[in-house]
Amino acid sequence: MNYLGVGVSPGNVPVYHGNNLKVIDRRLRVTELVLRCVICGLAILGAALIGTDTQVKVIFSIEKIAKFTDMKALLFLVIANGLAAAYSLLQVLRCILSMIRGSILFNKPLAWAIFSGDQLMTYLTLTAVAAAAQSAAFAKLGQPELQWMKICNMYGKFCNQVGEGIASSLIVSLSMIVLSGISAFSLFRLYGNSKGKGNAI
Repeated sequence: MNYLGVGVSPGNVPVYHGNNLKVIDRRLRVTELVLRCVICGLAILGAALIGTDTQVKVIFSIEKIAKFTDMKALLFLVIANGLAAAYSLLQVLRCILSMIRGSILFNKPLAWAIFSGDQLMTYLTLTAVAAAAQSAAFAKLGQPELQWMKICNMYGKFCNQVGEGIASSLIVSLSMIVLSGISAFSLFRLYGNSKGKGNAI
């Protein structure tokens, strides 16, 4: 009989046997997979909307063609979307494989690689969206002090399609931010678990 009561459960304290961790792991896997699929699809959509966007305008019998390559910020955004789509596709395959094998991450180096890759893609997509949005604002509003015209008054269709591509890319960036949080949580939970095991030994 234990007179101090140490190690004795009064019977009304809930005891967890790791079931909650399994539920969290499962939800993380599904959330990560869905987000990566969304990112892949929207990145391809954003790149396609901007990359295929052209408009021809006749000015004084001279044809002027507006293309995404005329604005370096849009070219950068298309490249960033392409990289984000390719990276996300690889990660989708990794997620499916980890679900089949029954673990979110295979080892700590892979966890660090995923975390670093997610961080890199987040910063890349955010930078590309910010640059494209600034260029789009100049095209829409102009800059009278510098005698920059409101290009969208001439190329309305082109600007509208570019706006749709930037909106799609913005959702990609926001989704990458959420994914970075998930990969950080997974990494530091894995690190905490291994550290705890080391202390237990």
